Amino acid sequence: MNFRQLIASRLLASIFAVALLLPGTAFAEKVNEEPTMLTMGADLLVVRPVMLGVTVLGMALYTVTLPFSLLGGNSGQVFETMVLGPAETTFVRCLGCTTPGYNSGQ
Repeated sequence: MNFRQLIASRLLASIFAVALLLPGTAFAEKVNEEPTMLTMGADLLVVRPVMLGVTVLGMALYTVTLPFSLLGGNSGQVFETMVLGPAETTFVRCLGCTTPGYNSGQ
């Protein structure tokens, strides 16, 4: 497998993993926050890209540590900590909000 195929397969696997997490947005808790333009801009330009990177890194680390966590019996806890937590912070949060959930204060 050449380098392009390796990158394409990893990218495709990451996209599928994120697609599996998106239905969780329907069950998000309601949040009543009113972020400012500054917090929205910082969230968009800094926090979201960093948390997306942390989510992808968490998926990679979870995959590497999966055999050990299966042997230890805590693979669900490891998945929640390494993948779901960062993914929730990245995708299930209004722009500029600090708490994950759906913003109902429109």
